[in-house]
Amino acid sequence: MNKTHQLVKSKHPNLQLSIFAVMSQMASEYGAINLSQGFPDFNCSNRLIERVNHYMEKGKNQYAPMPGILKLREALAEKVEELYGAQFHPDTEITITAGATQALYTAITTLIHPGDEVIVFEPAYDAYGPVIEYNAGKPVYINMRYPDYRINWDEVQDAISDKTRMIIINSPHNPTGAVLSPEDIKYLIQIVQGTGIFIVSDEVYEHIIFDDIRHESVARYPELTDRGLIISSFGKTYHTTGWKIGYCLAPEHIMTEFRKLHQFITFAVNTPVQWAFADYIKDDSHYEQLREFYQHKRDLLKNLITGSRFRILPCKGTYFQMVDYEQISQVPDMDFAKQLIREHKIATVPISPFYESARNARHVLRLCFAKKDDTLKKAAEVLCRI
Repeated sequence: MNKTHQLVKSKHPNLQLSIFAVMSQMASEYGAINLSQGFPDFNCSNRLIERVNHYMEKGKNQYAPMPGILKLREALAEKVEELYGAQFHPDTEITITAGATQALYTAITTLIHPGDEVIVFEPAYDAYGPVIEYNAGKPVYINMRYPDYRINWDEVQDAISDKTRMIIINSPHNPTGAVLSPEDIKYLIQIVQGTGIFIVSDEVYEHIIFDDIRHESVARYPELTDRGLIISSFGKTYHTTGWKIGYCLAPEHIMTEFRKLHQFITFAVNTPVQWAFADYIKDDSHYEQLREFYQHKRDLLKNLITGSRFRILPCKGTYFQMVDYEQISQVPDMDFAKQLIREHKIATVPISPFYESARNARHVLRLCFAKKDDTLKKAAEVLCRI
């Protein structure tokens, strides 16, 4: 056993277990209300389950084509063109992936070479940095401005160098709930114009956006689509995070390289689920109602904890609400989050793991409101007692 340990040389010795796994494990251990990991506590559509069962019984249980079921890619092409006006060819420019995280890993690995720099806005989804570093690239972190987590594009321009290979954007943004505006996209276009910089656009919460704000998908902007990889997820849109089905949109000259790697990471994605989604996404009511559905939950949680000692921060999208606890405690967010689980039986996510350095984090927690109304009411009662 000791000899085996000596043979393993870690590529990332400081990388720890994901904060989502840590907090969910603690929530289970202490029987806490779980507002930590981002998944619903309600089921997906019975109709969607019926479609999966239908295709299982029909014998669609063997390998799917490497890029994904053509019928699903065709349905996605139609949806994206209808929503954003962009045309992606289903044969050559759309690939179905084993969740958005796999798509992100494949996209970054496809394009990043040793020494390349990648602009990352923090707090950032915790997969970005490690994947860049695993590929011998260098994350260049730029802090979003508290409390509304806006991007200072002058700082972005100053961070660009001859080594900058990629900028990763995420809107609606996890964990902050911030949303990029048309003005943000204008600045982004100006910065990358005339460069060889690629854009990876993480848009998994594209349909969960509030207050009549328009989602500024990269697919709306021809100036970006030729250099862009757009990544999204069926799991967030259709309440099926455990099915791990996502997709990537990219122009053919990028997608050709993406698929070279994709085939050796997962080769193919769950076949009957793909067939089921190919039927299901044709009914746009399933995703059009998400705004109202989740805005109700955001507002319910916000109203229930108004008057507590938590400061409610702006939330324009996703199903996450950020709260500042500075009026309650000055202890670091990781310690405070664990204290909430142990002493109050409520699980949240501290924000420091979303930063390169915990010193950049504030006294802020992330609450997931993709929960039944009763769950949110029970959680609010606890939060208001703290």
